[in-house]
Amino acid sequence: MRKIIHVDMDAFYASVEQRDDPSLRGHPVAVGYAAKRGVVAAASYEARKFGVRSAMPSTTALRKCPELIFVPPRFEVYRAVSREIHAIFSDYTPLIEPLSLDEAYLDVTDNRRGIPTASTTASEIRARIFEKTGLTASAGISYNKFLAKLASDYRKPNGQFVVRPAMGASFVETLPVGKFHGVGPVTADKMNRLGIFTGADMRKLSLSFLQQHFGKSGAWYHAIANGEDDRQVVPNRPRKSAGSETTFANDLTDSVGIESGVLAMADQVWAWCEKTNAFGRTVTVKIKYADFRQATRSHSLSAKITSAAALRQVSVGLVRTVFPPAQGVRLVGVAVSNFGEGLAPAPEQFDLALTGDGLEPR
Repeated sequence: MRKIIHVDMDAFYASVEQRDDPSLRGHPVAVGYAAKRGVVAAASYEARKFGVRSAMPSTTALRKCPELIFVPPRFEVYRAVSREIHAIFSDYTPLIEPLSLDEAYLDVTDNRRGIPTASTTASEIRARIFEKTGLTASAGISYNKFLAKLASDYRKPNGQFVVRPAMGASFVETLPVGKFHGVGPVTADKMNRLGIFTGADMRKLSLSFLQQHFGKSGAWYHAIANGEDDRQVVPNRPRKSAGSETTFANDLTDSVGIESGVLAMADQVWAWCEKTNAFGRTVTVKIKYADFRQATRSHSLSAKITSAAALRQVSVGLVRTVFPPAQGVRLVGVAVSNFGEGLAPAPEQFDLALTGDGLEPR
């Protein structure tokens, strides 16, 4: 029986800002920009009481909370704090699987300090995080990753909760399916239409029914409905993609402006590729229209891209496939993926003979 801890920092970005600027403490804070096309990157708990959430348009957040204080993000500071937190994790186990700057799975079945229980281990880790950073963390403890992640939300903020083996299935059955890790809003809506609202509803259904309606994911839903998850905690997971996106101040219809945005995003992605020495061979351009519909355009090359000019060329070629846009474009993004070893550098010139199969909105 494994002992898994999911550690999740409480309102991480906003808490760092409140820690570093005492005048922000006790006030509703949003990390982001209050501009017309701004988006909330993170919200303090004081802001969340008004319904402000991450990824919410700034204008919507201000309508919900006129007293909301916006502070610009400082990602280098957040990364530095995250490194301090991960250094604490490594005192207890080498099996650390980061999910983001502010959360990670830890397998403490055989912890380095010989602490007999995962609950005590989690308490000690949280206390050390607070002592070192002045920030609070919540933790979920269980015998698998799925339940540990669910449990970390159960006593937020600054708390922890244990889901023991005997209570795994019963813990899941009371929760709405929208709370399940791996079930997004679209899938949750589909499940609701099929009469699946809670874990108990899901557990009543056969594996074949779930596979019929959800394909390969059906086996995963069948397992988690019974509190089962065999995934290992995998340290140093290879990054699958790197991307950047921007929201324009006004919807754009002219090709020059849209292409300029794509080029800027390509340059930001390339800077990351050079810094990390990671090069991919698949380029994806994302377009979000004025009505919030999204489309993506992807192209995979036979070799990895190793120059900024090459990435720019492919990115612009992809976005040009939507010209002229049916309506204004509010956001563009560029991402590189398919990082592989042993692939030769891509040539500087490309033949973008893209087929319709790869260019459908998705």
